[in-house]
Amino acid sequence: MLGLTMLGAAAAAGATVVAPRVARAATSSYVPAVVVGSGYGASVSALRLGAAGVPTLMVEMGQLWNTPAADGNVFCTMINPDQRSMWFKTMTEAPLDSLLWLPVINKPISSYAGVLDRVDFPNMKVYCGRGVGGGSLVNGGMAVTPTRDSFADILPGVDADEMYSTYYPLANQMLGVNSVDQNWWNTTDCYQFARVGRDDAAKAGFATSFVPNVYDFNYMEQEALGQVPKSALNCEVIYGNNHGKRSLDKSYVPAALGTGNVTLKTLTKVTSIGRNADGTYAVNMSTVDTLGNTTSSQTVNCKYLFLAAGCLGTMQLLLQARDTGALPGISAQFGQNWGPNGNIMTARANWKPTGSVQAGMPTLGIDARNQAVPVFAEIAPMPANLELYISLYLAITKSPERGSFSYDPASGQAKLTWGPSQKDFAENAARTLFDKVNAANGTIYRYDLFSGNRAFGDDFCYHPLGGAVLGSATDLYGRVPGYPGLYVNDASLIPGWTGVNPFVTITALAERNMARVIAADGLTS
Repeated sequence: MLGLTMLGAAAAAGATVVAPRVARAATSSYVPAVVVGSGYGASVSALRLGAAGVPTLMVEMGQLWNTPAADGNVFCTMINPDQRSMWFKTMTEAPLDSLLWLPVINKPISSYAGVLDRVDFPNMKVYCGRGVGGGSLVNGGMAVTPTRDSFADILPGVDADEMYSTYYPLANQMLGVNSVDQNWWNTTDCYQFARVGRDDAAKAGFATSFVPNVYDFNYMEQEALGQVPKSALNCEVIYGNNHGKRSLDKSYVPAALGTGNVTLKTLTKVTSIGRNADGTYAVNMSTVDTLGNTTSSQTVNCKYLFLAAGCLGTMQLLLQARDTGALPGISAQFGQNWGPNGNIMTARANWKPTGSVQAGMPTLGIDARNQAVPVFAEIAPMPANLELYISLYLAITKSPERGSFSYDPASGQAKLTWGPSQKDFAENAARTLFDKVNAANGTIYRYDLFSGNRAFGDDFCYHPLGGAVLGSATDLYGRVPGYPGLYVNDASLIPGWTGVNPFVTITALAERNMARVIAADGLTS
C-alpha cells in the first residue's frame, strides 16, 4: 500500500480521475467519503480513510503537476516565470516587489491554472499552492517540529505527550523529512548566504538552529557536483521544484491512491455544500480546464465530508453554508481566531558576499524563541544567479493579533477582516531582533524590495492558520458540532501561530484526528 513512490504510477493504474475535456451536464453521484483539498490535512485524511477501506473521493481545484511543458520541465523557475507560475493571473506576484526600486521581479504572463496563488484582502495577502499537494508544491520545505515547551500555547487541548511520541514522528516519517550534512553545508557555495546569516546573528548574540527539510539533500549534493538536473540550485522554489523535493504528490497522495479506495479529481472546485434529508452531505463542484473554462458541474453526495481546503477554502465553504441556510447550525465560532503565524519578511544590505548560487531550500533559522518576545527567523535564500549582497529573512513572531472571516452575500465570498495596525506587533518584534543584528554588523535594512520604501514585508503571509479552531469551533478532533459526519482537518484548526513553519504540525494533528475519528466514529462504506 505504501510502496508507491510516484503519483504517476497510481495514475497509470487508473487511480486518478482527470478533468474531462468537454463540457457536460450536471450530474449527481454517491461516494461514502469526500475529502476537499489535497494539501497536508487532506492527504492525511484521504490516506487514512482509504487504508480503513472507506471509498473516498479527493477533490483538488488545481492540476496534477506531472506533465512536462515544451521546455521539458513541469515547473518554471523563479527568474524566468511563465504561465505555469500563477493561478489565473496576468502578472506574477512574488513577495518581493522590486530590486533597487526597479520593477524587475514580477513579469507579465498568460492566464493559466498555475501553481501559486495570492488571495488579496484589505491589509493582508495570503499565498496558497494550487495543485495536487497544495502548499507543499510551493513552500521552502522547512519541516520544523515546535519545541515541546511551546506546545501548550499552540494546541492547549491536545495531549502533547501523544503528539511528540506518536504523531510528530509519524508525520516526519511519512513526509520524508531529512537533514543536511553539516560538513557539506559548511563548505558548499550554495549555503554561503546562510553561513553569513549565522555569523551575523552570532555577532549580535543570537543563536541559530539547523532545521530539517523535505527536500532530498543527497540529491542537492549531486546537483552541486553537476551529476543530476538542478532544481534547488536552479532558482526553483515558489513556483514548484522539478526535482529533489518530497512534496505531498511524492508521499501521502500516492500512498492514498495506492490503497485502491481513493480517487482523485483535479481542476475541480467545490462551490458549495449542504445536507440532504437523509443526513448525507451534498457537495457541489465545478470542473475547469487549464484556461479556466468550465467543462462540467456535478453534485456528489457522501456520508462523511472532510473539509481540508486550507483556511481560505474551508472558511469559504462553511461560512457560505451557514449564512445561506444550507447548514444553519454552524457555530458562530467558525471564522474566528485566524492568524498569519506572525509572518514578517525583511532584508539587510550586507557588505559581504552572500553567494551568486543559493540553494532554494532554507536550512537554518535565527532562534530567538527564548527571548521576551519570541522570534524564529528563517534565513531565506534569494536565488538570482548573481551576487546581490542581500540577507533575506522570513520571521515568525508570537503575535497575539487575530483576524476573522465573515461571509459577504453580495460577492458570495468569505472576507478576512485584518486591520492595518494588526501588523505592528510582529513588525516590532522582528525589528527588535534585526536592529541588534544590524548594529552588531554595521549593516542596514533594504528599503527597495517592498513597495512603499518599507523595510518589512508585513502585509502578506505564507502560513495562514485558524478560523475553525480545535476545541472551540470544532470538538477536539475536528468534528463539526451538530453535523455528524462533517469534519475539518487542516490548518484551520490551529489558532493563528505555531512558532515555526507549521506544516509538520498540521500533518501530525491531522494524523492524530484521523486515528480517533476512524476508531470512534464507525466510518464505513
